[in-house]
Parts: sequence; structure tokens; C-alpha cells
Amino acid sequence: MDPSDIIHSPSSLPTDIADPVNARILTVSEDKVQGFHDDPLTEIARLSGLPVQTVYQRIAAMLEAGTIRRVRQTLLATNLAPGALVAWKVPPEKLDAAFDFMFQKDPFSGHVVIRSTDRDTPGSEYRLWTTLKVPVGYSMSKHCDKLSEWTGAERYLLLPAKKLFALGVGHVRRRTLEPGARTDEPGAVLDVSLTDLSEDDWRVLMAVKRELDPGEVAPDLWARRAKEAGIELDTFLRTAHDLDRRRVIGRFSTFLEHVKKLKDGSQVTRYNALFHWAVPKGREMDAGREVGRHHVMTHAYWREAGPGFNNVNIMGVAHGQDKDFVLAHKAAIDDHLKEAGIDVSYTNVFWGGRSEIKPSEVSPIAYRQWCESMGLDAATMKG
Repeated sequence: MDPSDIIHSPSSLPTDIADPVNARILTVSEDKVQGFHDDPLTEIARLSGLPVQTVYQRIAAMLEAGTIRRVRQTLLATNLAPGALVAWKVPPEKLDAAFDFMFQKDPFSGHVVIRSTDRDTPGSEYRLWTTLKVPVGYSMSKHCDKLSEWTGAERYLLLPAKKLFALGVGHVRRRTLEPGARTDEPGAVLDVSLTDLSEDDWRVLMAVKRELDPGEVAPDLWARRAKEAGIELDTFLRTAHDLDRRRVIGRFSTFLEHVKKLKDGSQVTRYNALFHWAVPKGREMDAGREVGRHHVMTHAYWREAGPGFNNVNIMGVAHGQDKDFVLAHKAAIDDHLKEAGIDVSYTNVFWGGRSEIKPSEVSPIAYRQWCESMGLDAATMKG
């Protein structure tokens, strides 16, 4: 089959997420294709029960229309580079400019979100939140010091994850969840540990992780990427599968806009909530696994926020179309923690407003290039 027969989908194809065929694809393609697959698009077709040509055409059409903002193989960046959630205290008059700088000028800052609370609470003066990765050997603190200098941030707090309990998206699948819906068993625990990679490993990873353009939503995806990287296909696939076994490859995913309006005026989600819980020392693992088992949670972590945030140590993210719906899920999790015998001394919700999301760069080569472009000596940024 000629790929051009597949990827050039008719302009009449529906591209909204409410379309039943698109919803069927997205329910799988957001976060169900875990790990590395020789043919990930065929795997989406298998799991969704749809013809592979339909999957090619619909994903390409949604990507061209902007319904899907990117299609890519994700990496488990927590195992590739030191990282943290960063809370920034920025003067109100500089907040939007700081947001723009983090999004546009710093490829190592991924999620960039302006958040607010329903009332003044500990930590509510930290309005700007980002995720940060810096390659092994470089300093997150020095990186943030430079960002503070450039943006006028008054203070920042690094919140590295000690453990992960949930990591996924699946916004379409989560739209109809009942509050309290959860797995039968406590959630899994994902360790945060760095993996040493060779230069050849990085070459494959950089080729694997690059976003697809609509013309690449077709057969022989990895054959084209292997050729670009100058690596034999068999070697490319073997290396990628080995990297998957070493837990540095995540899922093959179609990413939707979270809050921003699509071209048809619809929104995938309207509310993005960062939940905070403070639980007793020694119960962090128990609490994280109980939070992580709830299907609504796209992310759940053990992060130590310290006294400025009332000693919050469990955090998680959930999304929804309706604020009361999101709060109902939060109440169900609170009740479940109480039933599990886990005392919560403090809890809060930081609501997301303006937001932009991009993959965090993790390559040491890219870091050196960025330093040069910003007039920095990369050697001075080492930890």
C-alpha cells in the first residue's frame, strides 16, 4: 500500500473529539500504547478495533486540524535527566512575560502553567508552575537561578519527585468517570532512577522522540527515522526495544490540547487541578498508592513542598469539563484516604489557568547548544 493513499485524508473527515470514531481512537491513542512498538499505529488500530487505514486517516486529519497538537513516542524523562516541578514567585506585573520566556526560550521547561487558589493559602503567592529537566551533570538550581535573573522571579522552589504513582493522560477516556472510580488494588510505584546512555542510544532516542508531522502518520514510520539517523533499521529497532526494557521509553501517544480552545471552539478539558495533600511522615508511599489508583488522576507524585506549603508531600493532577465534577473527584479521594486510615492534615487545590505544554529537552548536546545561544558557558552550569 502506498503511504500517500493513506495519509492524505479527505477534507470531509470529522476532526472533532466528539465524533464516535475519533473518540474510539483517542480513548486508546492518548495513553494505552505503552512502551515501544515496531508499528505503534497498527497497535492503536488493534486496540480500538478499527481498520488501520481509518486510524491513519483520522489521526492525520486531527493533527492537521489542530485537534491533536502532537503525535510522538514519549520518553520516561524521569529516568533520563534530573527533574522537578518548580513553583515560582513572580511579581504580578512580570507574570505573563515570565510565562512567555519559560515557554518560548527554555526548551528544558515543559509544562508552563499559571495557577491560582480559591482563597489565600500557604504557597498561593507561587503563581507560575513549570516542569524542568536538565541533562545529567548540569545543575537545576543554577538553571533556575538564570531563569530568575532573566524573568525577574523573586523566588523559586524545586520539588523533585521522590516516587511516581500515576503517569498518563487519557482525557477523552476520563470524561465520563464516576467520582471514586479506582483500581481494585493500590497503584503501582514508579521509581525515579537515572539510566546511563551511550552516544548511539541518544541517537536512537532523539530520532524516536521527535514529533510526527501529518505526512509521517503512515506505515514504516521507524524505517524513515532510522534512515534519517543513519542507522540500519534492525539495529534501530533492537536499540529502541532495549531502551524500552531499560525503562527510558514511555508511551506512543496522541496529545490533545488541555484547556485551549480547538478550531471548532470546543475544549478537551476546562479545568486543570493540582491537588495537594499533607500526610504523616512514613505514610507517603501508602497515600501515594491510594491516590494513584483513582482513574481520574493523570499524575500523582510524592514531592516534599516544605513549610511554605504546609508540609504538603503528595501531589496529583486531574482534569475535567466542570469544576464541581473535579471537586467531586477530589472529595472522593479525600474520603478514600480517610477510609484507608491515612490522616490528611492539610489539603488544597491549585487551579490551572493559562498553560502551554511542550516536551522537555533532555539531551546534553541540546543543553550545550542552548547555553551557547543564550550567551552562557555550559561549564558554569554544571552541578
